[in-house]
Amino acid sequence: MALPKWLVAGLSLATVLLSAPVNGLPAVPRAEESDVPAFLFIDQLIANLTEAAEVAESTTKRGLTCSAASSRTVNLGYAKYQGYADSASGLNVWKGACAALGDFSTRLLASAMPSPTGDLRWQAPLMPPLNLAAAVQQANTLGPACPQALPSGPGMPFIPGDEDCLFLNVYAPSNAQNLPVLVWIHGGGYGFGDGSQDMTEIINANNKGFVVVSIQYRVRSKGVVNAGLLDQALALAWIKIFICQFGGDPTRVTISGESAGASSVMYQGLAYKYDASFNTKNYYSLSSKLGCGASGNVFNCLKGKATMDLQQANYEVTQEQPSGFWAYYPATDNAYITTRATQQLTQKKVNGDRLLVSNVANEGPLFVPHTITTEADLKAWLALEFPNFTTAQINSVLAANPNSAVTSATGPRYETNGVSGANHLQVSADANGQQQRGNAILGESTFVCPSYWMAEAYTGNSKKAYHYQMSVPFSSHATDVAVIFGPRPENVGADYALAVQRIWGNFVTGSNPSITNAIANGASSSSPSASNPASAWPAWTVSNPQLVNLNQTGGVAYTATSQWGTSVTQFKAPGQLNAISASNADTWEGGRGTRCDFWLGISASIPS
Repeated sequence: MALPKWLVAGLSLATVLLSAPVNGLPAVPRAEESDVPAFLFIDQLIANLTEAAEVAESTTKRGLTCSAASSRTVNLGYAKYQGYADSASGLNVWKGACAALGDFSTRLLASAMPSPTGDLRWQAPLMPPLNLAAAVQQANTLGPACPQALPSGPGMPFIPGDEDCLFLNVYAPSNAQNLPVLVWIHGGGYGFGDGSQDMTEIINANNKGFVVVSIQYRVRSKGVVNAGLLDQALALAWIKIFICQFGGDPTRVTISGESAGASSVMYQGLAYKYDASFNTKNYYSLSSKLGCGASGNVFNCLKGKATMDLQQANYEVTQEQPSGFWAYYPATDNAYITTRATQQLTQKKVNGDRLLVSNVANEGPLFVPHTITTEADLKAWLALEFPNFTTAQINSVLAANPNSAVTSATGPRYETNGVSGANHLQVSADANGQQQRGNAILGESTFVCPSYWMAEAYTGNSKKAYHYQMSVPFSSHATDVAVIFGPRPENVGADYALAVQRIWGNFVTGSNPSITNAIANGASSSSPSASNPASAWPAWTVSNPQLVNLNQTGGVAYTATSQWGTSVTQFKAPGQLNAISASNADTWEGGRGTRCDFWLGISASIPS
């Protein structure tokens, strides 16, 4: 299955832009064909998008333009949506457009849809049935978020959602015509999140050079395995078919995401297989809480349960997991996800032509319990984090990630520079000793090393990959989203934010993240025209894997509190200056490449 031409993966798991035209996905099943199995869904989706690709290519060859109607009214065949003009930003915006039907999808076409008996619950998504007489609806309000579940941890609240949630939002320059398209897939550990991120700032920072679509997907699904990933696939099909009406070019689509959104980008370019016993155990745990039994066929019983009862049980199952875990992750379905990600990445069997992938400096601490003082504490946590590991394998993790120091509350704590002195296994601005060792192990095994493997998968065969790390103190998991899309946090200078937004924008519009020296160095630089590695961005190669380190110097120090309660030092205006460099990714942070090779070698024992 061919997907968008370029990829941006935010594999925090960083930030990945996978930029490639979505060429040839399977005919899209419609609502009359309820309970469509994954195999049928995929086959039909491929056929339908192959036809759409042929139409788009024919249109391009005939020199026809693709632009939005001046009325901002789009006719999708099943619904008509009227967007609105945002005079402050100069953009046309459509919010809350229904992209597909799944679960209790009655909001769009209540009179045309079956009664909400649950027939679509946890099934593959469906295109809505045709309704040529549909009235025009105002697309000025975000659609509801899907049912939510925060990761396990002390005091995590229960947050209800709505099962009717397959909506998307489109942001387009007022005169959009055949513009490239950026698709944003939100993060949230496949447990929470939504498509509400405003896209105004990144579009305007790039001279209104592209259209952005933010999508939503079911983050908790039973029944058809990986229904959330199928939701994303159908949203990409929707874009291929309809984006022309919004001024976008369906042959130039870049998909991007952060955290679970970034791994979704990876999954859309791969097949993925692993031992799903972890998910199965939690599935039956949820079933038991709802009185449906702990074994056998419980699906029909679950389907009949009230949505709030399901969401409450899902919350309880999630809170039973080790700290920082969710209860469910993507699993093999032998249709959409068929092989282990690490296996297919090493074989370079990937869709898309270009990849921009990244990580932040401190990916791990959000997901690690902050009670690790000794190596014994660390080993006990590792046994929970990697439940399939033997004692010998846990010892091999410790050997591959050496640090003999005990955690000390008195310090020192500071950010490493990546190339000399102490490395990230030993210390950060957040922690030191065994706590930092645990933070680094989680960050590299889950987020950073997959970004390395993805980059290597996009080398050769006319493909190309670029990699960066966001290192502005204190860069932790997901803090890069505000830098990319705004509003800019105070520890990030205006010059830095503009550089990051232009990196993304240039990748979307030109498939290369290189920016000018003036933008890379920043307007506040004493030498704005000086040569900067970001102006001739080094591609990742197997023999010389290069990462671009996006950092910042200067500013006024202040103390901030992390999401998990520790105090970290950050720097605010005035005086913030861009500090961008390029380094060998293998030798970075005391030999990260060797550690990533270790995780690749042991990956068969990691359940997700």
